[in-house]
Amino acid sequence: MAASTRIADVRTHLLEHRLHDFFESSFSRFEARHACLVEVVAEDGTSGWGECLGPMRLNAAVVAAMRPLLLGQDALDHERLWLHLYSQFRDQGQRGLVVTALSGIEIALWDLKGKRFEAPVHQLLGGAFRKEVPAYATGAFRRMSGDRPAYLAEETAGYVREGFSAVKIKIGYGVEEDLAAIRAVREAIGPKAGFMIDANHGYDALEAVALGRAAAACDIGWFEEPVVPEDLEGYRAVRAGQPIPVAGGETWFTRWGFRDVMTSRLVDILQPDVCGVGGLSEACRIAGMASAFGLRLVPHVWGTGVALAAALQYLAVLPPVPPRHESREPLLEFDRTDNPFRQAVLTAPIEHREGRVAVPEGPGLGIEVERAALERFKAREA
Repeated sequence: MAASTRIADVRTHLLEHRLHDFFESSFSRFEARHACLVEVVAEDGTSGWGECLGPMRLNAAVVAAMRPLLLGQDALDHERLWLHLYSQFRDQGQRGLVVTALSGIEIALWDLKGKRFEAPVHQLLGGAFRKEVPAYATGAFRRMSGDRPAYLAEETAGYVREGFSAVKIKIGYGVEEDLAAIRAVREAIGPKAGFMIDANHGYDALEAVALGRAAAACDIGWFEEPVVPEDLEGYRAVRAGQPIPVAGGETWFTRWGFRDVMTSRLVDILQPDVCGVGGLSEACRIAGMASAFGLRLVPHVWGTGVALAAALQYLAVLPPVPPRHESREPLLEFDRTDNPFRQAVLTAPIEHREGRVAVPEGPGLGIEVERAALERFKAREA
């Protein structure tokens, strides 16, 4: 008789690490790293793991509210469970915390399904187009002191020496300040390395257009989140007003949130985050929509090794668009900022080798969680 896959418990694990050196995006300061992992436990004792993008305690509260609707249900029915949870919270939860919490649960259900059938998630999703992916290095935030062009040049040149073929830096602090940093980084990494910029919606459309026109000479691969995610007309203006390809999507949610962006072709590159957009199935639906619209897709990734593993399972199944003999490879966003529990939560950390990362091949997400690390980095009581 097969082991029971009915859900016995749904737990969250909140992780925290206080930073010694703070850093800033365009709108927030990072004084600590946080994460909310979701553990779905079947009656046979098997655990599936997921992760929620965004505020850990708020995500945990929503997961706790969803827990009673999951207990006793068959974990293999993840599509039915997803729709049931989404429908129950839909009136106040079409985006944001409800969807990020649901994402963590859904990923954990996929992990459980893979363990039940002893197959990696990418196989259950239809099969891998690739077994490894190139990664680009994300970091280069603004520090609390120092010469920004100088330290960004040194930091990004280091990523290239590690083997990364592309880097991304944070902007959105003011057009002239950002231009000085962009020019310094391009000079430091050389003409062949890929180079992307991310404003974390720190500009209005007029500033973003001015920045894009001036920075285009530095051969920028994409201009990420130039304006706030609600300002779809601003995205339209930025895409029309300057030559750098426009990217966005880490703070858009579900297929419905991406629909208007695609039909109006407001961006060139879509960036759903598996841990925020609704989970793996929802991310795959968005990928199918992107294929129909001929849009490129490069998922956003920010979190622990659990989020990395989920993103890699997703990247493995993304079809080449367009299909051809030498197809363009999708990219993995590989966070290089200070976060000691990122890899510590896994018994076998996910690392890059000369800028390439292998897709985990074990059952489910292909990872095992190191419970001692969960205890070591457990968040203090609020």
